[in-house]
Amino acid sequence: MNTKTITENRQARHEYFILESYEAGIELFGTEVKSIRAGGVNLKDSWISVDNGEMFIRGMHIAPYEKGNIFNRDPYRIRRLLMHKKEIMKLYGQVKQGGYTLIPISMYFKDSRVKVQVGLCKGKQLHDKRQSAAKRDAEREIDRAIKERNRG
Repeated sequence: MNTKTITENRQARHEYFILESYEAGIELFGTEVKSIRAGGVNLKDSWISVDNGEMFIRGMHIAPYEKGNIFNRDPYRIRRLLMHKKEIMKLYGQVKQGGYTLIPISMYFKDSRVKVQVGLCKGKQLHDKRQSAAKRDAEREIDRAIKERNRG
């Protein structure tokens, strides 16, 4: 399988602990796919809801396709995600009982199809965010020290 990352939701990794991730298809129109190929998509403030046994992605922005004229859709329209019913119901149960959230982590092409990586997430507190930032900075310092030692 050939995969090519389109975009990532970096804010999600900062704001949430990602417990599990799932792959979902997404229902799109032709002009939206063309706009995605051109890089006109943003997952920053998007989230996923489950309604009547179906998953929907909300708040995702797909820029209107330049040559799409009348075929362009609303950039913020609600789009349906495609997953098996059992998986959807399992995630819905975890969201309702465990206080988790469903967040789109990344979007990518798998062969010619657009896929969304859905994360089952738990929100971070402020001290968790500080701790993960400190850990990241420490790892960066260690990498720099190793590079310097190898040069000298």
